[in-house]
Amino acid sequence: MLKNVEETEIKRVNKKQKHISATVVIFCIIMVLSGCGNSGGENADEKFETYTEELFRSEVAANSVNLHYTLKEPEAYGIVEPPAELGNFEVNASENRAACENMRQALLEVEYDELNTQNRLTYDILLYQLRMMDKSSDYLLYEEPLGLVSGAQTQLPVVLSEYCFYDRGDVDTYLALLKTTGEYFESLLAFEREKAAAGLFMADKAADEVIAQCQAFLDMGDGNYLYSTFADRIEELSDLDEKEKSDYIQDNALIVKDYVTPAYEKLIAGITELKGSGKNEKGLVCLPEGAEYYELSARVQTGSDRSVDEMRDLIRRQISDDLEAMEKVLGITADEAQEAAAALEQDMGQEPAELILSHLKDAVDTAFPEIPDVSLEVKYVPEEMEEHLSPAFYMIPAIDNTEENVIYINRSQMGDELTLFTTLAHEGYPGHLYQTVYYESTEPDPIRSLMDFGGYVEGWATYAEMGSYYLTPLLKEQAVLLQKNSSIILGLYALADIGIHYDGWSRMDTVEFFSAYGITDAGSIEKIYDLIIGSPGNYLKYYIGYVEFLELKKDWVDEKGDEFSQKEFHEAVLRVGPAPFAIVEDYMWKMTGEEQR
Repeated sequence: MLKNVEETEIKRVNKKQKHISATVVIFCIIMVLSGCGNSGGENADEKFETYTEELFRSEVAANSVNLHYTLKEPEAYGIVEPPAELGNFEVNASENRAACENMRQALLEVEYDELNTQNRLTYDILLYQLRMMDKSSDYLLYEEPLGLVSGAQTQLPVVLSEYCFYDRGDVDTYLALLKTTGEYFESLLAFEREKAAAGLFMADKAADEVIAQCQAFLDMGDGNYLYSTFADRIEELSDLDEKEKSDYIQDNALIVKDYVTPAYEKLIAGITELKGSGKNEKGLVCLPEGAEYYELSARVQTGSDRSVDEMRDLIRRQISDDLEAMEKVLGITADEAQEAAAALEQDMGQEPAELILSHLKDAVDTAFPEIPDVSLEVKYVPEEMEEHLSPAFYMIPAIDNTEENVIYINRSQMGDELTLFTTLAHEGYPGHLYQTVYYESTEPDPIRSLMDFGGYVEGWATYAEMGSYYLTPLLKEQAVLLQKNSSIILGLYALADIGIHYDGWSRMDTVEFFSAYGITDAGSIEKIYDLIIGSPGNYLKYYIGYVEFLELKKDWVDEKGDEFSQKEFHEAVLRVGPAPFAIVEDYMWKMTGEEQR
């Protein structure tokens, strides 16, 4: 019944990238103020904003990568460049709880009722983050920084290759960062050793994949893109003469060889040594307190207040609705829809990604609010890394430089033109790029840029992707079948995520589950199982986030009736910005202008 189960669906995890995670806690808060107490003649809003500004400055300067990717001009925020370092993976539950309590006490001093709408929104989100941080303190060793698709081992080269050089100082900082790769990976291995000692190390198959990813990086040899991308960035600097550029290029080559390559070799050796200490080859539920951790992780990743059982019910209801919608398309079968998609590919031809993005940008004008004009560069994943990276990903720009945007495409996983079209809608318009640029144009509190709400951002991008089927030349009936088919497949992956990690499904259980829906390709199901084992909750992030937006839209339609406007709804949820869905639901009604002050 279900068609087109492709690699682009299987590897749909963490496609929006910004920077490597320096810690394994959700939002590491270092208190710099004792509270928000009286400060001269400031009102409640001014005092709260002073507090969040100080918090932002402290957090964003925690390491050079986070700072550089968050701010183009940190000095404008009163921030001094920190020592060059990539961060570390140290964990301390008691310190984590202490930080939460210190911040909670500081927030209690805020005159909440005196805050304006935007500051109350920020306050509520900070409180939510504190609750999640506190609850997560018991499970820090359950986190996995070496995820199979978006782990540190695959993210680091991409992040380094996109490290912008605005001036000579950035080049010097970058080269100093490269020299700390060994220390960064050593802290990661120390964390993995703690996991192993606690019986929480990854399964052998996951370890093999991590090793293969590291080896793929090493196998690039002299063709490594850390050489070519560095040279490209150096050539764009006008304040360097030709000799200085040549010297820097030579320095970079030596540092990659002497520091980065050995760091990856040691990471391989460390993971190889630890391989076998992970005794659990099944889901999280088979670990001590694994079900409790998965329940918490699902809420954190999706931003949904629903229990896992409630999420499962929501998924099943949406799948049922999608199947019903497919059945209502009379006279069109799934096979005919696939044939239409093939014909569409011929009509579209081999359109370049830039042309598709331009078409999408124009097509979303009627249903989405206007955003500022920005530049966009499409880049392609190096061939040597195609097997180990996502089908596509959007690099989030600095909050003071949203004019410059980059989307990476993994050509090996773009099976056809329709896949490329919907993927670019997910990454570009009206997906990640659009949402990011629109939100930053509202000038939110900078502290919001440091909060990660994957359910909102990936849910929105999936919502955008699903809607893009109706922007193609396909007939409406054909678009319905293909879009609902894609939605159902993603829903099945989300159900499998719950089944594997919460119910303890074996590989055979997973095969039987997909077989019931007509998906019988053993190789694809094997990959699905391994990816879900290595990235718990990631499919929920996409699917639950997507369906939560559909639920919000239903509420909006019920309230507005005949006055419902797609653009008004989109503007409301986009103005709230990334947040837990309960908070989005509350504040979206306040984002139409009349209640803001």
